[in-house]
Amino acid sequence: MSISTPPQRDRERPRPPVSPPPAPGRAPTLLDSFNYAFEGIIHVLRTQRNLRIHFAIAIAVLAAAAALGVGRDELIELLIVIAFVLVAEMVNSAIEGAIDVSTTSFDPNAKLAKDIAAGAVLISTVTAIAVGYLVFAHAAAHRTAHWLDRVRDAPAEVTLIALVLVALVVIGTKAMTGRGTPLRGGLPSGHAGIAFAGWMAATYVASDQHRFLISSLTFVMALLVAQTRVEAGVHSRLEVLYGGVLGALVTLVAFQVLT
Repeated sequence: MSISTPPQRDRERPRPPVSPPPAPGRAPTLLDSFNYAFEGIIHVLRTQRNLRIHFAIAIAVLAAAAALGVGRDELIELLIVIAFVLVAEMVNSAIEGAIDVSTTSFDPNAKLAKDIAAGAVLISTVTAIAVGYLVFAHAAAHRTAHWLDRVRDAPAEVTLIALVLVALVVIGTKAMTGRGTPLRGGLPSGHAGIAFAGWMAATYVASDQHRFLISSLTFVMALLVAQTRVEAGVHSRLEVLYGGVLGALVTLVAFQVLT
């Protein structure tokens, strides 16, 4: 005699509360329309990682604009491109959701529609980056040049102390975690160290006229190198951060001592 256990019911994930639809035959009120719109925004923020990243970048951009004191026209341009990117990302999410509901198997046309929507997000993002660079280039370049001049003129002993502190933290953390090998994984990330060392060197040797542009491009390239190490699962964000700081400080010490 065998006893069979009844199949367990799948646990349903709790869904966020939503506003009930209007009664049949009654058009939604203005308040209902606003509630539906806010529920849509909250839903994509909860479920879409890319939109959360865009929101965080938008907040950082607006804070930087306030700190640098950009003009009224430049602020309007920033608001327009920020809204452009957010709307494109939300439309992309809506298209993907509608396609997933309407198709139950692979459809090349559905894939093409998703690719086109993602391409629209990419175009809006690249445009926003270009506008942001044009807006911040002048004000940020002046302050960056002033900061770099202070770093160049700072005593080498201060940088050496910072380098020793970073090295001690890296060695101590590596000893406590015991992760990785000298060439793969663990603390610090060698790839991130070399990438940010290149950024510091390019920033140090660039002429004053093109320093901000060259420094920005090399910094973005260094960030991309660090991102690939994290996404590949070779290093954690903390290991990449240690490697980047260590590489930048070592290069800064070398230039201060040798020049």
